[in-house]
Amino acid sequence: MLPTLFISHGSPDIAIAETPATAFLRQLAGTMPRPRAIVVASAHFEADGRVLVSGDAKPETIHDFGGFARQLHAMRYPAPGDPALASDIVAELTSAGLPAAVANGRGFDHGAWVPLILSFPAADIPVIEVSIDPARDAAYHYGLGRALSGLPRRDVLVIGSGSFTHNLREAFPRLRAGERSAEVPAWVEDFARWMSGRLEAGDVEALLDYRRQAPHATENHPTDEHLMPLYVALGAAAEAPVAAMLHQSRDCGVLAMEAFAFSEAA
Repeated sequence: MLPTLFISHGSPDIAIAETPATAFLRQLAGTMPRPRAIVVASAHFEADGRVLVSGDAKPETIHDFGGFARQLHAMRYPAPGDPALASDIVAELTSAGLPAAVANGRGFDHGAWVPLILSFPAADIPVIEVSIDPARDAAYHYGLGRALSGLPRRDVLVIGSGSFTHNLREAFPRLRAGERSAEVPAWVEDFARWMSGRLEAGDVEALLDYRRQAPHATENHPTDEHLMPLYVALGAAAEAPVAAMLHQSRDCGVLAMEAFAFSEAA
């Protein structure tokens, strides 16, 4: 059975930059069995009131950002989709009580293709995206993950792609100034330490209440969408998932780039 993963994709330009997270993603695929397909719950695929599942056989690469190098805008990730698997996922979500539908004409946003172009550069494994709902909370997204929990047993790799911390108002000035090794504020470290500790303790109850319990939750996540993919990955692993930190670094001081694997207890 495959683990599920949470990956912090950070700034889109980690696809061309040399950061610790870039180096980590380049070696990630070599640490696990080859999946037959990849399902990504991306912070950049949002749908209100239902779950959308990308269903194209040949998805396009979406450059859903601005202000970066031409090299980044020229990149393509030509992995195939898997319409049959997309339909199966919609059926599983529907049977779990989650309204769901296949989304046609939906390509790969940078939350999917940026980490995948580093981790699986051959682009020869089918990829499907699953939406998050920005109006719903952590418990909802954990339940969404639970509805996908049969996929790892079918050799499908479930990835939640977001960011462990995501305050762009703080990050963008440092990024524009080239301050990728900027000093890390205490409010970032305190939040990341709390989240990591709760994940490694298996304290799902506290994690679902992170908005109230985690220190500096609002500063690190002014909005929820970049943390919700973590809960999808957590729920898709097992009812009592075991977390293992795979990577920890900081980009621009304020972007925590943690990555975790979740699996069943032995």
